[in-house]
Amino acid sequence: MNLLLIGSGGREHALAWKIAASPLVSKLYVAPGNPGIAEEAECVALDVADHQAVLTFCREHEVDLVVVGPEAPLVAGIADILEAAGVKVFGPSKAAAQLEGSKGFTKDLCARFHIPTGAYKRFSDATAAREYVQAQGAPIVVKADGLAAGKGVTVAMTIEEAIAAVDDCFEGAFGSAGAEVVVEEFLTGEEASFFCLCDGKTALPFGTAQDHKRVGDGDTGPNTGGMGAYSPAPVMDQTVLDRTMREIVEPTMRGMAEMGHPFKGVLFVGLMIDNGAPKLIEFNTRFGDPECQVLMTRLKDDLVVLIQAAVDGQLANVSVRWSEEPALTVVMAAEGYPANPRKGSVISAIDKADALEDVKVFHAGTALKEGSLIANGGRVLTVTATGKTVKQAQTRAYEAVKAIDWPEGFYRSDIGWRAVAREG
Repeated sequence: MNLLLIGSGGREHALAWKIAASPLVSKLYVAPGNPGIAEEAECVALDVADHQAVLTFCREHEVDLVVVGPEAPLVAGIADILEAAGVKVFGPSKAAAQLEGSKGFTKDLCARFHIPTGAYKRFSDATAAREYVQAQGAPIVVKADGLAAGKGVTVAMTIEEAIAAVDDCFEGAFGSAGAEVVVEEFLTGEEASFFCLCDGKTALPFGTAQDHKRVGDGDTGPNTGGMGAYSPAPVMDQTVLDRTMREIVEPTMRGMAEMGHPFKGVLFVGLMIDNGAPKLIEFNTRFGDPECQVLMTRLKDDLVVLIQAAVDGQLANVSVRWSEEPALTVVMAAEGYPANPRKGSVISAIDKADALEDVKVFHAGTALKEGSLIANGGRVLTVTATGKTVKQAQTRAYEAVKAIDWPEGFYRSDIGWRAVAREG
């Protein structure tokens, strides 16, 4: 079959790498892709925000299936346009993508269907939001309601910090995403990421991971899109996983169907686990980045078969097999990330890293300029390794990081610290 993958980041490189390995795929296109993805597929210069242009490409190139990587096209309704024209697409409808596109929508869903999450209130007025923060005290969480590229969430440890976050939202720091604000309870515990493939009725568990959101070692500094991850997440044992399915995922699937928005695609469940009890932090409606890199590295099955089952409503008839070896990925970011990443620095010796045992380097924000590979984003590379233990995977990943010649890049040196500590 001919397949089109939409996106250009590390997540999409991992997906392209896995999809290209499927014997079912005769041609893989990626729009717009990146230099790493170009080694796996044909990159095409499509404006993915122009849904009609995407549809025209699909018709002209006899594309059988579209896989949408990032959230923005889903929230904008690309799946609806393609499906209406008879093109199969892996990803939720615009209405179902509200689970990521609107923090308030998700909180209201939780309240309606009794899904455990932090207490919250929605605001479209800055003064009312400030008064609520003052009344609740800190720590407290302030979220821009809409999509803000992973940067619209402030975990405020002081009232002053929370009020500043409220003001940022209403003063336009996140554009239209901050026109409404959700202020919610600060949850304690250990975070984990849990994924399910969904076909509207069935949710098939699809792995766990633990992300590292803060930019600095020891979980310090501002939140980012993610500085590294590992899979599986030890905190997500079978008991916690069963509770998450029963208390969070299954009510969400039933609720979305009841509301007329059956959920199809990837449901990314961001969790806080406290004494074995899971609470929802947020939903995303696509694979995480960099969690996707560690999931794809561990997945033993043909991803395309699983995607087809989700698209065709057949997930009840398939299962998923994972490598028992953990995987760990380290993000190499450009100086200045997340506030103001500096683009244009030259990167070399990736081939040396890729040649190391059980290592794969995924490109996230790279470009080619005059024959040289350059940094072209905030998060630039995700250096991924597997091992018999998390510690071994961590050692291999950092060995690969050090093999890459990129003086202007930086990274956290403690990815996987919780799991390594558990291993003793």
